[in-house]
Amino acid sequence: QVKLVESGGGLVQAGGSLRLSCAASGNIASINAMGWYRQAPGKQRELVASIVRGGSIFYADSVKGRFTISRDNAKNTVTLDLQMNSLKPEDTADYYCGAQILPEHPGYFGLWGQGTQVTVSS
Repeated sequence: QVKLVESGGGLVQAGGSLRLSCAASGNIASINAMGWYRQAPGKQRELVASIVRGGSIFYADSVKGRFTISRDNAKNTVTLDLQMNSLKPEDTADYYCGAQILPEHPGYFGLWGQGTQVTVSS
């Protein structure tokens, strides 16, 4: 099994930066893709950025040029970081680390971290 533990987040002024980290442990060989989702109050959860094992990266249009996702594969853990720069009030949301575990989750993210709150003040 895989476990995801997130860290980072907090309160920042508009224009500032934050870094989110997600540590994956357990059967990390079963992880195909990892990503960051966010959910603002009253809105649906949306994909912010993702990275597949082969290196392919996706960014939502709303964060392109401001956010950078990176993945570091160590021997027994995988760390997924999201560097968020030039933050805007509309980036305020709960951010969740997600993983696609194969073969359990064909084509979707099925494992989630506990979430971390990001608040951007204007």
